[in-house]
Amino acid sequence: MNAASDVLEVNGRSYRAPAAPVVVVCIDGSEADYHEQAIAAGLMPYLAELPEHGTSLVGECTMPSFTNPNNISIATGVPPAVHGICGNYFYDAESDSEVMMNDPRYLRAPTIFAEFERIGAKVAVVTAKDKLRRLLGEGLEKGVCFSAEHADRATTADNGITDVLDLVGRPLPSVYSADLSEFVMAAGVALLERDRPDLMYLSLTDFIQHKHAPGSPVANDFYAMLDRYFKRLDELGAVLVITADHGMNAKTAGGAPNVVYLDELAGPGGRVVLPITDPYTVHHGALGSFATVHLPAEADVPAIAGRIAGVPGVQQVLRREEACEAFELPADRIGELVVIGDRNTALGTSPDRHDLTQLDGHLRSHGGLTEQEVPFLINRPVQVPDGHRLRNFDAYWVALNLGRQDR
Repeated sequence: MNAASDVLEVNGRSYRAPAAPVVVVCIDGSEADYHEQAIAAGLMPYLAELPEHGTSLVGECTMPSFTNPNNISIATGVPPAVHGICGNYFYDAESDSEVMMNDPRYLRAPTIFAEFERIGAKVAVVTAKDKLRRLLGEGLEKGVCFSAEHADRATTADNGITDVLDLVGRPLPSVYSADLSEFVMAAGVALLERDRPDLMYLSLTDFIQHKHAPGSPVANDFYAMLDRYFKRLDELGAVLVITADHGMNAKTAGGAPNVVYLDELAGPGGRVVLPITDPYTVHHGALGSFATVHLPAEADVPAIAGRIAGVPGVQQVLRREEACEAFELPADRIGELVVIGDRNTALGTSPDRHDLTQLDGHLRSHGGLTEQEVPFLINRPVQVPDGHRLRNFDAYWVALNLGRQDR
């Protein structure tokens, strides 16, 4: 990449060329209380001092507050209405089937990574879980893109890199562990030291946040680990942005998961789709606070909406048009209704379709409006324009356009 005056337009937004490596870290399932509690315990000295030379802000994630929509929003700089990824899972009307939304064919906009590579930038993307890798790597021809989950399988042809375990110096981590996120951070440091990419994206897993509340010993230890890697990325001269794809809340009542099941409420012919669904259900049981309901043509939509809205724990029920306008969603990929649970309520289909035994009576999850607030930290002083609605997908826009890159 050349001078910082060079400007690239991606999905209708302008980005300056990086004068220093830009690293965005997405802490899956994070919220301010996690790092604030760890700072208070004296375990995050780097982040505690960051406001002295950088900027600490609060942003919003896109809705639904799930992993895929938000990671792809960060990668494209635009909301789901533009890039098309509105869940981890959806009902595909063309094939009349419910499918994972991790195939690049569902992506409707290019990524910032692919567009910058096209004009000569060096790009590196490391994800915790492999479900995101293909979407985030779409359009990359030379860049590095691999998951910690399958780091041992990385090849030059498919991932732009090989011998990842040797580079990182850590064994292959379990997918259900804090080690999976630490592997991503260690890989990011190793790549920055060796290759110095212009743009890097590090996407973690929310295994810890699903299991442990802010301020708990396990959560504090996890954030202390992250702090050490943040400090090292800063020392290596990166413009560092730290944000999250969504927050996290307890969804329990009386010591048990607090779930509203929607199948019966939707009525005959109704199809309830839970966009949180992915291959990794051990920590959430496919239960989140956002659902979409597909109804047959003859259904009394207002009556069904009213019935669902009257159930305790349901925060909001929106018609398709209302949901698309409120949350910038693609109309052809959601149902006639969108249902949102409140802070302490998860939404399911029917009891027989969710295995709650693996949750040990504890359910922490996300998907609703109450998990929309996320941290937005940058190790440079920035001034966000007055009136600008700061969102996690502004990460590269802020880093490239507002952050002083030549500290």
